[in-house]
Amino acid sequence: MPATSKAQQKAAGAALSAKRGETRKSELKGASKSMYSSMSEKQLEEFAETKRKGLPEKKGD
Repeated sequence: MPATSKAQQKAAGAALSAKRGETRKSELKGASKSMYSSMSEKQLEEFAETKRKGLPEKKGD
């Protein structure tokens, strides 16, 4: 399932980085923090690998 906005794609990338141990979980904020705990690594990969070209900045845009 691809991300629907650039913000969602970036949050998934941050959460994925923490899941893999590349960054600390304590550094996560907002959406990335909830994504970390509620999504699997595979789901986060699918969101994070979405191409950003053509996506709105935020979901409502």
